[in-house]
Amino acid sequence: MTREQLDRLLEQALLLDDHGALARQLDNLAQSYESGEVSRAAILILAAEEWRQSGQPAAALDRFKQAAEDGGEVPVDPRAGIADTLFELDRPDEARDMVSTILASGWSPATALTVAETLAAYGDLNGAHEWATRGVDSCPPGLLREALLRTRYRIRVDLGLPEDDLDALLDLSR
Repeated sequence: MTREQLDRLLEQALLLDDHGALARQLDNLAQSYESGEVSRAAILILAAEEWRQSGQPAAALDRFKQAAEDGGEVPVDPRAGIADTLFELDRPDEARDMVSTILASGWSPATALTVAETLAAYGDLNGAHEWATRGVDSCPPGLLREALLRTRYRIRVDLGLPEDDLDALLDLSR
């Protein structure tokens, strides 16, 4: 499957505003999928996100786990989705353990952004700040770094911290 074909599928399903139907379509696609421009793991992550949107976090957790086991190329480590979903399922200790596992095993700046946003959403502003800062430090200039800087800045404001050198890199006039 090409990225373009997958995008068309997503557009059509989203127009119907039926996340459950889209999740089922993505599940079916992942089950029969062999190869293409998009990895099976990436399709499973999309299915997981749609299951969450349809109010089915347990199904989402299962798809995130399948994506992690699959090991295919993905923009964000599926374990970040596992952690976020565990928080949603009110299993914070397991979620924090997953975050620790990600930290210990290597991560991308995109994963750092996802983990920072998750931790901030569930009240761990210090942990979120640490992840956002690590993400900025590991990311070359560009849109992702800008997103990390913005997230980090919002977290710092919530923590009541003064502006620092990394905050100064952010163009707040945009």
